[in-house]
Amino acid sequence: MYERPEEYAKYWVEQAIDFYKLVGKDVALAEFSNSNGMFVQGDLYVFVLSPAGIMLAHGVNDKFVGLNFLGVKDSDGKAFNKEIVDNAKSQTSGWVEYKWYHPRRNKVLPKLAFFQKENDLIFCSAVYSYED
Repeated sequence: MYERPEEYAKYWVEQAIDFYKLVGKDVALAEFSNSNGMFVQGDLYVFVLSPAGIMLAHGVNDKFVGLNFLGVKDSDGKAFNKEIVDNAKSQTSGWVEYKWYHPRRNKVLPKLAFFQKENDLIFCSAVYSYED
């Protein structure tokens, strides 16, 4: 479908926003946090942050919901969620790079997150870079 993997992340966020507009905030956030739901596909899933850095939905681990993620850092010490939230204050959408542990490959890999702000929500999805 897409030549570059990061296009999947952008497409996934766009689909999530369309779904949110169709069904409303509560239903959408619940679906985004459903690990067996329509917004989880392999390594690709949606997560949603508040402008304060609170995780409102997470497609892989619903235990993250309600926690403040501003201080979460990648393997290099980069507070990537804070960067997403800070960037969302000045731009509607964008990209943030970070490094994250890949459980199936058992190593840290580069990851690229796309975010888009819609009302009081920051919709995100990220893809791993598999180039070694």
